[in-house]
Amino acid sequence: MDDARAPPEQANPGASSEASPLPPTSAGGITANGPLPIRQGHELPFVAPSSYLRPKQTSRTMSDKTPSPLDKDEMQGLKGVREFLKVRTSYDVLPLSFRLVVLDIDLLIKKSLNILIQNGIVSAPLWDSRNSTFAGLLTSTDYINVIQYYCQFPDQLNQVDQFRLSSLRDIEKAIGVLPLETVSVHPTKPLYEACRRMLKTRARRIPLVDVDDETQRETVVSVITQYRILKFIAVNNEQHTMLLKKPVREIGLGTYSNLATATMDSCVLDVIHLMVKHNISAVPIIDRDNKLLNVFEAVDVIPCIKGGAYDELSASVGDALSKRADDFAGIYTCSEEDRLDSIFDTIRKSRVHRLIVVDDESRLKGIISLSDILKYVLLYGEEEDDIRATA
Repeated sequence: MDDARAPPEQANPGASSEASPLPPTSAGGITANGPLPIRQGHELPFVAPSSYLRPKQTSRTMSDKTPSPLDKDEMQGLKGVREFLKVRTSYDVLPLSFRLVVLDIDLLIKKSLNILIQNGIVSAPLWDSRNSTFAGLLTSTDYINVIQYYCQFPDQLNQVDQFRLSSLRDIEKAIGVLPLETVSVHPTKPLYEACRRMLKTRARRIPLVDVDDETQRETVVSVITQYRILKFIAVNNEQHTMLLKKPVREIGLGTYSNLATATMDSCVLDVIHLMVKHNISAVPIIDRDNKLLNVFEAVDVIPCIKGGAYDELSASVGDALSKRADDFAGIYTCSEEDRLDSIFDTIRKSRVHRLIVVDDESRLKGIISLSDILKYVLLYGEEEDDIRATA
């Protein structure tokens, strides 16, 4: 399940540093002054991709089977991005300066929570010191699995507090969850390969693991995320992303049906169950008129159980969201008429992890995840693909 986020890092020429969120706008942006009162602490900046590049409605006189100039530009842009990903490596995505926190699997799960919170991160590579090998990636999904275990076996709270990171696979078996594939890539492999592996395994981040030629011992170099990859594309390949001018509605980007939603008064535990049931990492928070107020993300679970305080899971979503870090990036929105080139422009300037699709009155219409964008960039127009078959 995808990132309160780590502090912005100093970027190299291949990846610019994140800009602060754009101010609220009238074209898709949402302010806190809605028809319903917003509790203190729930206000967020809502921003939307720029809409000045939206194409005017024109009639098409050519047959649908004949590619229009817009179709040709779209395919040229996608082909250019794919070629770019094939000649750049995963190592190229890394900033010049970054911090890497690696956790030993002998560490208590309870202590790992405090380490993530203290360092302002939401995931960390795991290391098996006994065998000197990479052991996987700790994410918010693992903590949600621990919460499920607590709900199924509430009389074993003392045992839960003693679980170590090495127990995560046992917890998955106990609650009947299929274990996630332990996936990594070599930092010098093409970035295109990392993207395809992320899509195939449905991973939102992937560790870069190097192997010493002489000793064959593994070394965790860093972790790259879908956001970092898409930002790398946006910063360094604008000549091709600017060709992606088809509206979101036309290319079918995102999810628009059977959306799981909650309200500010919903119980945190109920929202977690929604995430598990629908296999999602975010739940839009709406009011009685279906207007977007906020988004509860999987990473919002981490501060809720800090120090093993599982009783706080009965608190409201509104209370949980008030615990977010002061540097929280905000919620980003767009309309179905916005285009992918303007979305890439927003990713280039801001820290975006998903876009909530709303109408002109801020009513919820759908969600566009970074996985949706990455999948479109890699797979659109590809007739046969093993990733498409498993997605």
